Order: sequence, then structure tokens, then C-alpha cells
Amino acid sequence: MSVKVACVGGGPAGLYLSILLKLQDPSHDITVYERNPEGSTYGWGVTYWRGLLDRLHAHDPESARAVEEHSVRWRDGVAHVDGEQARHRGDEGFGIGRHRLLEILASRARSLGVRLEFDLEVDAADLPPADLVVAADGVGSALRTRHAGHFGTEVRAGRNHYAWLGTTKVFDAFTFAFTETEHGWIWAYGYGYGPEGSTCVVECAPETWTGLGLDRADEAEALTVLEKLFADVLDGHPLTGRSAAGASGAWLTFRTLTNRTWYRDNLVLLGDAAHSTHYSIGAGTTLALEDAMALSAALRERATLPQALAHYERERKEALLPVQSAARHSAQWYENLPRYIRLPPEHMFALLGQRHSPLLPYVPPRLYHRLDRAAGRLEALRRLKRWLGPRIARTVQARKLAARD
Repeated sequence: MSVKVACVGGGPAGLYLSILLKLQDPSHDITVYERNPEGSTYGWGVTYWRGLLDRLHAHDPESARAVEEHSVRWRDGVAHVDGEQARHRGDEGFGIGRHRLLEILASRARSLGVRLEFDLEVDAADLPPADLVVAADGVGSALRTRHAGHFGTEVRAGRNHYAWLGTTKVFDAFTFAFTETEHGWIWAYGYGYGPEGSTCVVECAPETWTGLGLDRADEAEALTVLEKLFADVLDGHPLTGRSAAGASGAWLTFRTLTNRTWYRDNLVLLGDAAHSTHYSIGAGTTLALEDAMALSAALRERATLPQALAHYERERKEALLPVQSAARHSAQWYENLPRYIRLPPEHMFALLGQRHSPLLPYVPPRLYHRLDRAAGRLEALRRLKRWLGPRIARTVQARKLAARD
């Protein structure tokens, strides 16, 4: 049966959902509303992994081929720690410019008959008439905020400050750079997204941020400070700030967003409007696209809209549990960087790769490294590690919750 769908938000999640729904039934009447002008997206590049690319090929080979063709790839990760370097071979990763990704998805959606309305702000109090309204309008979703009490929205702010930047330096590996200053450590994550440059996310603790004067500096002054601090990995290339990409320049603290429920009548949350996970695990775009896959499948397989939306919510909440746990522990690893940074670079980099582990925060780092190496050789120790980590984490989390009450 043909349905009318209004998708508010023209990011990857909204556009990909419109593609999948049109592929399921070309008679569906689908409009995507985006408040910004076409091509004005903020951001440099996004990262994803082989598993997502395989799923994209399974759902829509045509757009998947275009995404793969315009992506760069890497297998190595490299960490620079005050002049020392460690390099590891890892899983295959990909980067693509955000502008290019949206261009590919918008073109594919149009070719299937989706209407795209750019530069049009949808009033949260006066939604377009539709059988289904999709709130794909990001972490600050106006549609979700209007009914925040119903959705049970909770936002938890992280401790560290970060800035999302770009650079003309093209990194050949996923690059971590840690620099010590008199006010503490500051670090960057860098990954290429095309021949024109890379994304570079800079993070530091609040006391480092204020000590370096970054809380008082304008964007140009801050970029000058950061270019000097990371000169060894930038190789003379400049950093580009948010204002050059059409957004207001600002340092942020990451907001982890959760919702008790993801739908209200015919309104459903998608992507960052429903959930956010810390950027240090590089999963934001992947999770948004997987939301679109799950919602389109639920709408196809369930007899009624309420059944479809309930199934979508259950499936995605369950799938997100391990990812949210990994993101939480990853963020905490960086918030506790002094605990690990004095290890030999090879050991520190190995624990950087283990930062998602719920066991790591409760075991001395040098001991954990020895146990991890031994676990690689002994199956019984691997099983003990997998069994013990979540139990310790749950116990500590329960104690924290009890202490709040």
C-alpha cells in the first residue's frame, strides 16, 4: 500500500531512508525537507568501516558503488606521542567527504522520485500532512524537543572540550597525535576523506583548554595555537575551522543523547535525533544509516504502523547497547589519558585500541597489557576476560546510580 512520508532533515539518515522506501515501493509519496540550502552542509569528512559498506551494497548497490568510488581507505593506525611513533595494522577503514556523501544520496533519491525541499524550515508545531513523519533533524531535533517529555529525552555532557576541524594534510592512516603542554595533554584524531584533505578533531581536558587560552581565543588565534602544537603531524599544512565551512566557530563538549521511546503516534526519531555516541569510535554515520535500514525493513515487514515503529525501536535499541557501551568507555579512556600516556608508545597504542573494554578502567594498565597479550595466546584467558569485563562494569555502574539516589 502506498504511503505518504515526510522526512524532516536532509542528512545521511533521512536521505537513505527515502531511497530505501522508494526502492521498496515506487508509489510511496516521499518528501525530504532540509532547512539549509543544498550543498551548504557543515563538516569535512565522515568515517566508516567495511561492515557498513557491505550492508550498503546489499540494500542499494547503485548508491553503494558511488560511495565506495569516492571514499579513501586505510588499514594502518598511527600514534604520535611527543615525537615518538607507533604504527599498527588494523581493520579496513574508509573516509568520504560529508558534502560528497550527501550529494551522492541526494542524487540517488531524486532519481527514484523523492522530492527534496531545501532551504525550508519545518515548524515543529505544524508538521506536513503525512502517514509517517520522520524526525531526522539531528541531535538538537526541534521535532523531538517539542515532545521531549513523551520521548524521555536525556542529555549527558562529557567533560572534555573538542573542536571539529579540517586540514589540507592528507593522512595515509588513521592518525592519533598526543602533545604535552605545560597545562596538560592535548590530542587530535585525523583521517583522510579525499585528495583535498582530512578531518582533524582536537580534544583536551578543561584545565588544558583554559590554560592554553583556547577559551578566550577567537577562531583564527586558536587555529594558530593548534597548528604549532601539531606541527609535526601537519607537515606545514593549515587547519581550517568551522566558520570557513559555514558554521559558527566554537569548542564543544560532547552531548550523549538517549530517548526512552523513539516514536509518538506517526512521528518517529531517526539517527542523531534518537541517539548519539561519542565521536571517538567513529560510528555516528554508520548508526544513522543502519537506523534507516532497520526502519525501512520494519515498515515493509509489519502489518501496521504502530507495530512497525515498535519493532524498529526494539531492534535498534538492542543493537545500540554494545556500541553505546564502547563509546562510553572510549570517552572515559581519553578523559583519563594520564593513566596511559606514560606507557611505552607501543603499549599505549595497544591500550588505545582496547579503550572500548569495560575491564580496562579497573586493571592497572601495565598488567592489562600483559593480560591482553597472554589472552591472545590462551583461549581460556580470552573467555575469562570477556566474562569478567561486563560484570565489573555493571557492578560499578550500579554503585554510581545508587550513590546518586
